[in-house]
Amino acid sequence: MNKVILLGYVGKDPEIRYIGTRPVASFSLATTEPPRKLADGSQIPERTEWHNIVMWDHNAQIAERYVTKGTRLMCEGKLRTRVWEDKSAIKRYVTEIVVDTFELLNKQ
Repeated sequence: MNKVILLGYVGKDPEIRYIGTRPVASFSLATTEPPRKLADGSQIPERTEWHNIVMWDHNAQIAERYVTKGTRLMCEGKLRTRVWEDKSAIKRYVTEIVVDTFELLNKQ
């Protein structure tokens, strides 16, 4: 099963583009693990991860209207890795979360 659930804050306003007539929104989402102490007393600091989010069709239209930098967002989707060659013929990889459903949450 390929399922991802993220709860975090939008890092930048969505970029909207069209592939044919299908809208697609792309933006980053930051998730943060709070600091914690281990049993031996050592401290693990807070850790923030950045995720590439992709939304298609109706989700992209909603994101265009309501999602902005700083929006707290819960999204559910699939992990996808794309591969392409750049201008120098070097293989590049990017991992994205393709969103199936999402929920706008209050800013806190």
